[in-house]
Amino acid sequence: MQRIIRTLTSFFSNRVSSAHSGAPGGHPPKVISRSTHGISRKDIDKSALDVLYGLKRAGYEAYLVGGCVRDLLLGLEPKDFDVVTNAEPEQVKEVFKRRCQLIGRRFRLAHVRFGRTVIEVATFRGNGEGQDRKDFFGRNGKSSGRAREVDDSGRLLRDNVYGTIDEDVWRRDFTVNALYYNIKDFSVIDYVGGMKDIKAGNLRLIGDPVTRYREDPVRMIRAVRFAAKLGFNIEKATEKPISEMANLLGDVSNARLFEEVLKLFHSGQGVEVFEKLRHFDLFKYLFPLTEQLLSQESNHFPRMMVIEALKSTDARIRSGKSVNPSFLFSAMLWEPMMQRRQAHLDSGMVPQDAFYAAANDVIEQQIRATAIPKRFTAQMRDIWNLQFRLHRRQGARAQKLVEHPRFRAAYDFLGVRVAAGESELKALFDWWTEYQEKDPVARVAFANTVDKGGKKRRRRPRNRNYLRKRSQKNRSDSGDSQSEQA
Repeated sequence: MQRIIRTLTSFFSNRVSSAHSGAPGGHPPKVISRSTHGISRKDIDKSALDVLYGLKRAGYEAYLVGGCVRDLLLGLEPKDFDVVTNAEPEQVKEVFKRRCQLIGRRFRLAHVRFGRTVIEVATFRGNGEGQDRKDFFGRNGKSSGRAREVDDSGRLLRDNVYGTIDEDVWRRDFTVNALYYNIKDFSVIDYVGGMKDIKAGNLRLIGDPVTRYREDPVRMIRAVRFAAKLGFNIEKATEKPISEMANLLGDVSNARLFEEVLKLFHSGQGVEVFEKLRHFDLFKYLFPLTEQLLSQESNHFPRMMVIEALKSTDARIRSGKSVNPSFLFSAMLWEPMMQRRQAHLDSGMVPQDAFYAAANDVIEQQIRATAIPKRFTAQMRDIWNLQFRLHRRQGARAQKLVEHPRFRAAYDFLGVRVAAGESELKALFDWWTEYQEKDPVARVAFANTVDKGGKKRRRRPRNRNYLRKRSQKNRSDSGDSQSEQA
């Protein structure tokens, strides 16, 4: 019975798709054949192919869509493979059973797992006309709540209106991300001139930019990221409203902005992303404390600190090394923390208390903009704290510091500080570089040559009254013992 329902569903969906001519206005989409576009199945992740063919065998339409198609056309290696289908999330779960997990409220999605690989499967989005404030009933007859909600400012709160591929394309953000790879005949379907924009190196929003940014302000950040990653120019109409509408980022959840920050600065083009964010006045909504210092033209160190940290991160990504979010946030917030620490010292706090108070203040304020998981904030404190401890490296202390789980990150952080202009730390950085190159025996001798500096600690004098009383007590006890023996 379920197979019959799926067959009928697919039939009527195809009838609806054929009834649509593609783009508004009656222009059909361009279909680029396999011999023309150059995408090969050998370049597509096997798990993604399994999902595409699994949905196809179940009688559904299935396409690769988004950044993976764009990157394959540009000869880049896609980071993720996303699939879109006319099957609803519950139907996708029915096809893949235990492999599938349904997630999301704002956008209902299916995640299909193959070991550590996760393929995201979305259902075609509809235009939602007449459904903004109505309850949406799926094919199983159960209410899934309001299908599409928009707040008073135009921001899209929920979008679970399902439709066809001809409607779905107009819900996507940029033309270069709205290309569909059809598993049936291996063609690429282009509704909005995405192929032309890829060839021209042009990043263009689909639809009215002001409306699209109001629907989802994160699209402004995505425009910056894609432009930096692909080396594309942002089309004038797409670019113009960004600075004027940057304040809308203040309404985006801090958890979502944390994820976007990682995508921005762990893309391998972190320096260029940083410059573009500041150009469009977006950076201050991600790192408000850092932006306050960057706006002070008299102090160039905060900017150089950020630049050098991003250069280091970009180099690691290009060489295939891992990166840690705690290092990024430590670098971005180092100067705000140091200024707050100095303020606490001026108020009379001891150095250790001043550091911990400053770290807590800065992290607490940053979390209001971008949520940072506790495991990363703990690592940030370690990296910062080790900057003060690396100076105390005499004798056995050096080896204890090297064994600290955050030592390597702290050492790299010290190198960033030197490169950013703290030249007085170069001798310390060089010492730690040499220390790590030595064998264990040589390390001991090398650390023992470090001048301890300062005055030697004076031995605490004994309390003479205490010693006198103790001596008298001993003599008294001895006399008692002798009398007992007598």
